[in-house]
Amino acid sequence: MIRRHRHPLFYVGLVTTVVATLLSARPARAHCDTLDGPVVVDAKSALASGDPTPVLKWVSAADEPEIRAAFAKALAVRGAGDDAREVADTWFFETLVRVHRAGEGAPFTGLKPAGTPVEPAVRLADRALADGDVGDLVDAVTAEVASGLRERFAKASLRRGHAGDSVADGRAYVAAYVEFVHYAERLHETAGASGHPDGTGVEHEH
Repeated sequence: MIRRHRHPLFYVGLVTTVVATLLSARPARAHCDTLDGPVVVDAKSALASGDPTPVLKWVSAADEPEIRAAFAKALAVRGAGDDAREVADTWFFETLVRVHRAGEGAPFTGLKPAGTPVEPAVRLADRALADGDVGDLVDAVTAEVASGLRERFAKASLRRGHAGDSVADGRAYVAAYVEFVHYAERLHETAGASGHPDGTGVEHEH
């Protein structure tokens, strides 16, 4: 029997998509709109080198012309002095982040200061990619998933035992049942839709 080994990036995709499901009802606290986030870091590099290439990956092909035009304007203004450079840089950061977040279907509410807290899973995902080791992220997400399932199961199981006591008790059970089953369904569908690193949909055998 051939043992199947998943590519390490599979787990990165899995845990990040599961995290997205877990956090779907929470306010977005990703760090793409912070001054020390990856979008602005790449923007600083692009402005310093005069080459917009590092930031183009953060926007769609359809939005690329807008970012190229904003980049050219920022470069032109930067040459007018330190104050002008600061204003131009901030304006370009805001434009880039706004367009990037719009592409994700998220609102832009302004740039956040460096050091702004982000979701632990986001921090762990970045560290996993930087270190080439997804272990801590897998452990953290697995623990949260297990906790979420156990909590909802316990509630549904308890109320199931009293579902026949009254109509109100029956409805309370149904509400807990729906929450438990839909939570499990979302997790399962999200994990199954995470795909494969090479885009083939076929798991490699090693």
